Amino acid sequence: MVDIDIANKINELSEEEETLYGQAGDGRGLSIEDVERLQSIKVELDRCYDLLHQREARRAAGLDPTEAKARSADVVEHYQQ
Repeated sequence: MVDIDIANKINELSEEEETLYGQAGDGRGLSIEDVERLQSIKVELDRCYDLLHQREARRAAGLDPTEAKARSADVVEHYQQ
């Protein structure tokens, strides 16, 4: 996966997230499925940003960005900073 593919995935997920929030704002609220999907989108966005940051860091360090690997949701969501 190259940077543009990751950016496109981020844009797709962000658009879906915006659509769901738009539906919530019309007074109907969100179904349980919509809430679960929003949570899933959040995790996938975090994973995409993590991969993009890994690629940028590898590039900045003079390493091959294609060797960056997508990390699991569990790893990405439980970073210790």
